[in-house]
Amino acid sequence: MEIYDVCIAGGGTAGAIAAIQSGRLGAKTILIEMTGQLGGTMTSGGVSAPAYFWSPLRQIIAGIGWEIATKCQQLGGANIPDFTVRNPRRPSYHLGVNAPLWAILCEEACIQAGVHIHYHEVFFKVAKHDSEFWHVETVGKNCHHSFLTREIVDCTGDANIVAMLGLPRTRDEIRQPGTLEFRIGGIDPNTLNADAVQKAYDQAMADGTLKHGDFCYANRPFIDYIKSGGGNLQHVFGADSTTSPLLTQANIDGHQGLLRMLRFLKTVPGCEGAKITYMADDCTARDTWRIVGETTVTYDDYMNARHFPDAVAYTLYFIDVHNDTGTYQEFLPPEKVPTLPLGCLIPKDAERIMVAGRILASDKLAHSALRVEASCMAMGQAAGAAAAMGALRKMPSRSVPLADLRQALRDHGAIVP
Repeated sequence: MEIYDVCIAGGGTAGAIAAIQSGRLGAKTILIEMTGQLGGTMTSGGVSAPAYFWSPLRQIIAGIGWEIATKCQQLGGANIPDFTVRNPRRPSYHLGVNAPLWAILCEEACIQAGVHIHYHEVFFKVAKHDSEFWHVETVGKNCHHSFLTREIVDCTGDANIVAMLGLPRTRDEIRQPGTLEFRIGGIDPNTLNADAVQKAYDQAMADGTLKHGDFCYANRPFIDYIKSGGGNLQHVFGADSTTSPLLTQANIDGHQGLLRMLRFLKTVPGCEGAKITYMADDCTARDTWRIVGETTVTYDDYMNARHFPDAVAYTLYFIDVHNDTGTYQEFLPPEKVPTLPLGCLIPKDAERIMVAGRILASDKLAHSALRVEASCMAMGQAAGAAAAMGALRKMPSRSVPLADLRQALRDHGAIVP
């Protein structure tokens, strides 16, 4: 039976970076990804604008994620803004990248780090083999793999591995809606009468041509939808990626909402040429399950920029809760930069398993800021390093000396508090 040091579950925003870091530290690493590309929300989900690598005052996240971003720019697939110029509207800037290029650059980095990539596979069984190894089984199209691994990093986005092991998870009673990313072209907003467009939209909502969530911002004029051309403008209520049937339903709901919108637009004078120019592979869920961790990051921790004693990365975004009418937001003052504790990536009372990404231990409000992509990359690098170092030293990842972990992260370009 094949033996690995580290198994990365999910090759999304956090998982791809975790795998690269684990491989670069010399751990024999296997990466299991259910789709055919790396990047997750950034690629298959279409949210290809990670934030925030910089605070209003300085760079706070670097490392492998920043390395991939700069490689994207070198190949014409990113336009890194001048972060030293303050953004008048937000704490910093999103960094737009070409999604296909991001995926294949992550893949290249994994190959160069010796990572064994398994696309189109999902986890079938995970169980303790002995005090040192997990026994893992995965299945895919006409294949079934069985192997041992010393460490697992759950980057599934839904804490699927944590659930398989019977470790505690939590979720909010009222969760945020999901979004299907798309782009609509063929319309020149400058030729439109905003009042006439609004009247047509209001009528479509009243008679059921459109449904609640097809345009998610109830407090904004509909002309904003057309000017934006799509993107993060749809809400899929109840979107859940935890299981294939639930993700299927979320995708169907997102697709049909987009189809309703296209048919409506073609009835609006001046919008007859409307066409779909892009649609993401999957509807993205903002939150499903989170782990019960050794440390839980709370709203107060976040808004007070608490410096955790076991901090392994910085993080920055604003409180951003999507709801029935749009979003609820709260912003930090420019001098405050929260930190990410290692404990929020460790399932409570568990060994030889870490997590990274949106399943970290946090409360609802803190989670709405922590789940963003640059922060997930920083988590992935920290978890990948801890898992690799634990496996190579024949000790549980949670027992790796914090000073050694921090130094390894710095050696690989990360900014550590």
